[in-house]
Amino acid sequence: WHQRQQEDKGRANLGHCARPCCNRIRMATAKHAAQPVPPARRRRVWAAIVAFLALAALLAAFWRPLTGFARVGAAYGAHVGCSCRFAGGRSLNDCAKDFEPGMELVTLSEDRNARSVTARFPLMGAATATYHEGWGCVLEPSKG
Repeated sequence: WHQRQQEDKGRANLGHCARPCCNRIRMATAKHAAQPVPPARRRRVWAAIVAFLALAALLAAFWRPLTGFARVGAAYGAHVGCSCRFAGGRSLNDCAKDFEPGMELVTLSEDRNARSVTARFPLMGAATATYHEGWGCVLEPSKG
């Protein structure tokens, strides 16, 4: 017994569990096996994944028509905003009141030096209309 105690003291410098053994006692800080995910939660996760993939597929399928509508809306907004601002002499904020219902996402910005108004539909389209004396507001050619 005395010799074995001396061996254990020598192995204590090697760190935790220096002595090889197969029947270790589980400590309170030991990691336990992962608990299985409840079936209801698993179904919710799969439903969210399927809904996201369906939305992505719909967006991909209708991307061209959506960008087309966005460009037309931006062109309309640019022309109306330019006419209102430079031909009518109103403020740009007041010009947004002239938009048709459903054009709330179209934003206007102006370049006073170029006498132009740019309308943007987020992530999908933009158009610029420039005021020319005697001609009124003319849409600039699309770059996309």
